[in-house]
Amino acid sequence: MSPYLAEFLGTMLLIVLGDGVVANVLLRGTKGENAGTLFVVIAWGLAVTLSVYAVGRISGAHLNPAITLALTLAGDFPSSQLAGYMLAQFAGGFAGAVLVWLFYLPHWSRTEDPGLKLAVFCTGPAIRSTFSNLFSEIFATMILVLAILFIGANKFAEGLNPIVVGGLIISIGLSLGGTTGFAINPARDFSPRLAHFILPIPGKGHSDWGYSWIPVVGPFIGGVLGAWLYNLLF
Repeated sequence: MSPYLAEFLGTMLLIVLGDGVVANVLLRGTKGENAGTLFVVIAWGLAVTLSVYAVGRISGAHLNPAITLALTLAGDFPSSQLAGYMLAQFAGGFAGAVLVWLFYLPHWSRTEDPGLKLAVFCTGPAIRSTFSNLFSEIFATMILVLAILFIGANKFAEGLNPIVVGGLIISIGLSLGGTTGFAINPARDFSPRLAHFILPIPGKGHSDWGYSWIPVVGPFIGGVLGAWLYNLLF
């Protein structure tokens, strides 16, 4: 399998399991309705763990354009593969969102609130403030990149790294996810948002494109800062 296909499939799996748990919690008539934030955050961490296990040996399991850019700037990834990885990640995110839509197909019409339907696909701010929302995404992604570089610098028993990375996602989600929902991944937010815009979801409302640049630009800036700080300090 090519590393580009691996990134596509890994990101698709990430979104299927990640957006899937959000759908389970928010959509009406599901078995997990109203299970709560902790339920979602833990499931996202497990989604990352499984996705890294699935394709890590093939592509390194970046699954995130901000991570790919950060590793490139840190000198740990060839720049010649940067565009291909990013394209695969964005495409995988879109495919995963379409699969979530299909899986929960009967529940969209039973859910009246368009905001809940949008939240299945992408993040949104708890309090809308451009500066604060952007800072949240920058800071959380900077922590993510620094932590991943820290993890990579340590020796773990073979096969444990994905579990540690999944735990990192849970930690970020519980500590820093309360402001914007911790997108920390442009492909996790933009691609499913695009799917929401395109798919025939009954009563879906708007896709909030006015906010959409924040969970894209913020993670890219945070990833660059994380790589820069790591190279500066270590």
